[in-house]
Amino acid sequence: MTKNQKTRSLVMMGLLTAIVVVLQLVASTIKIGPFSITLALVPIVVGAALYGKWAGAWLGGVFGLMVLVSGDAAPFMAVSIPGTVLTVMLKGILAGFVSGLVYDLLKKKNDTLATYISGIFTPIVNTGVFVLGCFAFFMPTIQSWAGEGTSAIKYIFISMIGINFLIELAVNLIFSPSIARIIKIGRREKTNQ
Repeated sequence: MTKNQKTRSLVMMGLLTAIVVVLQLVASTIKIGPFSITLALVPIVVGAALYGKWAGAWLGGVFGLMVLVSGDAAPFMAVSIPGTVLTVMLKGILAGFVSGLVYDLLKKKNDTLATYISGIFTPIVNTGVFVLGCFAFFMPTIQSWAGEGTSAIKYIFISMIGINFLIELAVNLIFSPSIARIIKIGRREKTNQ
């Protein structure tokens, strides 16, 4: 990689990092149910596809940090600070890493399909790790939030993640054609340097 390519990659990662920060801060004001939706997954997919799984992990880590800083995780922080930090950071980092991994595995077969599939995996991993964190660290509290006679598991899937997950998945699917186009332009730019 030439010095010019390294500089361009660094600048693009800086821009994607800034976009993740802004989108997550904006999203923290949009609540559906008890939690805000995630808009930052789209630039994570773009970064993971253009710069690889470690870039995706970086962007996912920035997303996780913004969730912690914005106060979105405050109800969980009151229960377990280490459990919250571990869950929030892992869900972002793994979502970005897996997005890049899936894209790398599929891009040679079909670049557009790789974009769609990695865009689908990103919210699945993000939500899946969140659910695992809920089971590991917060079940007694979630049961109290659910109330008498309501299953904590039902509460997690219906009240906490149901609509949010569907919106996150829909956003990624709706923007996948644009993401694919951005990735193609980015790839062309990288090869023309």
